[in-house]
This record gives sequence, C-alpha cells and structure tokens, in this order.
Amino acid sequence: MPSLAIDRDFLLDLGKLEKPVQERVSEVFEKFESATHAGLHLERIQNARNERFRSIRINQFWRGIVLAPESGDTYVLLKVLPHDDAYDWAKRRAISVNRATGGIEIRDEAALDESLSTITAASPPAGGPIFKDVADKDLTQLGVDEKTLTFARALTDVTQLEAAQAFLPAIQWEVLYGLAAGMSPEEVWSDLGAAILDEPVDTDDIDAAVRRSRDRVVLVDGPDELMAVFANPFALWRIYLHPTQQSVADATFRGPARVTGGPGTGKTVVALHRAQRLAQRAEGKVLITTFTSTLADSLQTGITLLVEDSSVMSRIVVQHVDRVAHRVFREQHGAPRLLANADEKELWRDIVDSLTVPFTPAFLAEEWRQVVLAQRVSTASEYLAAKRTGRGRRLGANQKAQVWQAMWKFETALTTRGVWTHETVRREAIVLLESRIDKPYRHIVVDEAQDLSPDQWRLLRAAVPEGQDDMFLAGDTHQRIYDNHVSLREVGVNVTGRSSKLSVNYRTSAEILAWSLGVIRGEQIDDMDGGLDSIAGCRSDIHGDAPSTAGFSTRDLELSHVVEVVKGWIDSNVAPSEIGIAARSKRHCDKVEQALRAADIPVRALAKSTSAAKAVSVGTMHRMKGLEFRCLAVVAVGSNAVPEPSAITAADDDQQTRDRDLQRERCLLFVACTRAREQLLVTWHGEPSRFVVPLI
Repeated sequence: MPSLAIDRDFLLDLGKLEKPVQERVSEVFEKFESATHAGLHLERIQNARNERFRSIRINQFWRGIVLAPESGDTYVLLKVLPHDDAYDWAKRRAISVNRATGGIEIRDEAALDESLSTITAASPPAGGPIFKDVADKDLTQLGVDEKTLTFARALTDVTQLEAAQAFLPAIQWEVLYGLAAGMSPEEVWSDLGAAILDEPVDTDDIDAAVRRSRDRVVLVDGPDELMAVFANPFALWRIYLHPTQQSVADATFRGPARVTGGPGTGKTVVALHRAQRLAQRAEGKVLITTFTSTLADSLQTGITLLVEDSSVMSRIVVQHVDRVAHRVFREQHGAPRLLANADEKELWRDIVDSLTVPFTPAFLAEEWRQVVLAQRVSTASEYLAAKRTGRGRRLGANQKAQVWQAMWKFETALTTRGVWTHETVRREAIVLLESRIDKPYRHIVVDEAQDLSPDQWRLLRAAVPEGQDDMFLAGDTHQRIYDNHVSLREVGVNVTGRSSKLSVNYRTSAEILAWSLGVIRGEQIDDMDGGLDSIAGCRSDIHGDAPSTAGFSTRDLELSHVVEVVKGWIDSNVAPSEIGIAARSKRHCDKVEQALRAADIPVRALAKSTSAAKAVSVGTMHRMKGLEFRCLAVVAVGSNAVPEPSAITAADDDQQTRDRDLQRERCLLFVACTRAREQLLVTWHGEPSRFVVPLI
C-alpha cells in the first residue's frame, strides 16, 4: 500500500484554498491509493526540473504536484495550484537533500539563477563579499551545497540575502543568515542542534530524506489518516517538532529542567512531546499542568492529537494546578466551602476598619499572598524576618506588627466561618502531599511556568518524588500576565545547568514579532532563577505584512473599522475560526461582539466557550493566552484602557509595585499581539496607549 505524505508548505496553504477546491482535494486523495496502483491521474511533467515530479488532476482548473518515489511507495504532495501555475512551479523548483541534516529541501532554482545573474552583473561595492571570511569547508559542513555556495560567494549585501529567503532552502538560508549576523560556524552548528546528523548522508537518496524530514513532511499510513490531516491541518501541524526542538524533548535530566524562549518558539509543543516520551517509559503517572482551565483544555487537545497509543495515554493526566490541589484536598476533607471573591474583599475591609490600620485592603490581601503564603509564614516572628523583595513599601517593626495582626484576624475569620480560599486549599494540599511517601505522579510537565505562584510551585514539588526527570518546565517570563514573581530555587525546583532556550519563532511573521517586541523593549524582566531574562535573539524566518495601526475619535468609528477589516479577512478566504479579537477588558469585548453580530458575522465569546466554533473568537487579552489566529485585531488600546487603570497601584501607595504593575500590563499587550500569525491590527479611540506611541 502506498505511503502518503504532505509537505508542510502545502499543509499551511490548504486553509487558504477556496472551499470547493479543498473538498475536491480531499475527494481526489481519498482515491489516491487506487490511483497510484493503477497509474491513474499521476502524469509526468514535461520540462520539470526533477524527473520525479508528477501532476495529479484536482479538477478542470487545478492540479496537484506530487513527488513520486524512486523505489518504494512514499508519495509526497507538494503543492496544489491552478493548472498553469502548477506546471510552472514544477519547472522552476528543484528537490535536494541537505548534506548536514539529511532532510529534503525544495528551492526555486529558476529564481536562484536569475538572482545570481543580476548580482554578478552589478558592480561590486568597496566592502566586497559578505562571506569573504568564511571558509568553503565550514559552509559545506553546515549543509550549504554547491549551488547555494556559488550564490553565497556572490553576495555583497545582507539585503540580497534577505531577499533570497523566498527561494533558498530554509535550513541553508538560516545558516547563511546566522553567519551574516556575526555568528561563528560553531555557534550556527549549535543553533541547528539536533538537526545535524552524525553519520554521512547520501544526497542522492531522496526517499530516505523524505522519511527523515519530520520537520517539513507529515507522513501518514493511508487515505483515512490523510483525510484526518486535511480535516484539521493547523491543529495537527502544531504537534510536530522542528529538529532543533527534538533534543530538548528527548533528553534525560538528573533533576528538574526547563525550556524557555519567546512567543511562538514551540515551548508548548516541546512540553507535549516531553510528556509523551515520559509516559512511554511506563514509570508512573505523568501530570501535564498549567495555571488556568482554558490552557489545560488546550493542552488536553494537543496531547490527544499527539498520543495514539491508549496505554501511553492512560498514564497521562492533564489538569490545571488548582484542580490538582482541590483533588488532593477532597480526598482527605471532602469538598471545601469557598469564600467568594466579593466576600473576601469585604472581610479585608472590615479588618481595616476594626483595627484602624494605615493600610488598604488591597495592600493587605497582596501582602498575605506575596509574602505570608509565598514564604509559608505562620508566626509573627517569621513574618518579622520574612523577605519582602518587590513589595516596594518599606515597613518598620511596628507596622509589621500591625500587618501581622490583620493577617491573624483574617485567618481566624476563615476558620470561624468554616470557609476556604483557593490559596488555603493549596496550602492544605501541600501539607497532605508532603506527608505522603507515595506521590501521585512520577513526572510533572508544566506549561506557561512563569504564571504560577510560589505556593503552586510548592504543591507541584510535593506531588512528585525528587529524582531523574521529575519536573519539566516550559515558559517565558516576558509573557507573565499575573503578579507572580518566583525564585525557583526557593520553592525547591533547581534547574541550574538544565535550561535550554529556543530562539526561532514558528508562528508569527518577522514583522509582527518585531513590532510586538517593541512593546516591551527596555524592560528588565527576571528569569525566575536569580537573573534577568532576554529574548533578544528571538527571530522569525517567516515574512509577511507589517502590522496595521489605526486611531479614531470615537469608539463607534473604531468598531466600524474593525468590522470592515474582519469582513475583508473573511472575503479573502480566512475562516471566521481563524480570526481573533482581543481587548483589555470585558466591557470592550462585549461592544465588539455586539458590532460583529449586528454585521451578521458569526462570533463566540471565549469567556463563555472554549470549544472550537466556526466563528470569530472575542476575548480579553488574558483569555488569548496560549491561543493563536491567522488574523488578529487588538482593539481599544487607548490611553484610558491600556494599561487598565484599576490594575495599577498608585505611586504614593507603592512605587515598586506600580512599576511591576506597568511591566505586567506591557507583557499582557505583548502576549496579545503575538497571537497573530499573518495579520495584526491594533486600534484605539481617543489617545493611544503609552505602550504603542513609540511604535506608530
């Protein structure tokens, strides 16, 4: 039976095809098995650059280009285009095997020849070739073949190399771009990581290269599995690893380890593969966890898509961290009676009034969470000695005594009323887990690690025995959207010497990434391990349109513009489910929903539904965390909405806390903007936010 495969570029193009063409592609490839056996519809292409290119008829006007095997039964669908464009594509493209990675490569050889001719005909600048200091042997070892080497030697300006990204093989272009940016051959080699093969590569064996190319080719076992890929191409592709991520997912560590990196670098994909590898060892239960139920649902979808073996799946548990705490609590005490948020605020107000202390209820609530709970403080003397780094407002001994009296009164009130908060449930669950010899999990994988609180980390640390591969963390402190600043070592999670960083963004275009990075430029952001984090090297090799920005005098004018842009996206064959709209507050989200519904555009509120729907998704910036869209509008980014005034501490009350609040708001906008893959629109009415003024 023939083995079917789909090239990444076509898989990503599929969603852009008109619906009737998509359906016809599915129909044709449902019959692919019998077509290949009978030799039907697969026709040789006259004057094709590779003699193994074949065409397959989609309908009267559309053709597919297939790479036929020299031996064996693996066929690769490379492209589906209008009739003439398909044949022109095959006449311009060449297939090769990278000598360093062993992977298959596709290049526009006609464009390469044309560009080389233009460059060599031009007068050389005074600076000379840009790779004059790089030896041929270094380029060859890094997978640059003769054709690309000849082209590289002719380059005299980096802009020529940037233009060549459209037609050079991706890995070879990455090598040249890294060298042009000042990296040494050794640094480029390290950046490619697991993509480099140790054994010699037969560059004539294209069939073997196809089987190795899991970073760009989806291999399937037959028509049924192929149809499943066609039915959900974007979701399926999100679970495939790039070779540079493979070593992180497969490694064995002597203790906790983590992977960091900017948005879209594949941290979640690595975490899912890591969980699968650990579950395959059959050493015990593997917990995949994060900080919200919405993200946990997304992780569940990903792991279900990835893991096909039911016995492996039976060893994987996906739960957000508070659900883990409540489950442990209920096993011992039954269901807790939780104190409502409004009642908790009222209780703090009553305590301030009754004690007449010079502190606000908000200050006391945060002091309880950020100091007392975070450091497991249980006595007045412990509180007097506790570190208050980052709290900003200095407290003398007498003031600390007043604060502790308020804390004691709050805790006493909880006990008297017989109620719990999520924090006290976690605290009790930690005590229960620490007393257990038989821990509930053998391995724990944490996604979006930057947003967990200190007591959530202690809970997870107590839920798994210390040892090899006990904990694996994925996160980026530049995407922290809650006020949780943690030192991993202080909560018993030591990742020193076991950290990896991903730098290539596979989701967002270079233009959108660069604009979004401008939102947080200059911010000093911690790395959760005693130092500062940086994503200065984060890059995207995908190019597209620059983000659009637009300001309006009124909210109605802004909403009208957003509706028209969304209509335009849909008219250009972007599915409504591939469009997202984010705002800082729910009230702005509600206004957007009303405007879209009035225009007969299908819409769903993320706050009310997490299931997939054929509708535009509207949600707060917090709700956008972990999601991605082909097209995204971030709206109401005005000076009175971003930063959200109620989220910012007054400077007179606590300047340090205010500074952290502002940084968190910047990070939240950064997170929202980096949910876009291809198109980003940022709008506001009135004055624009201070965060975007330098970028417009």
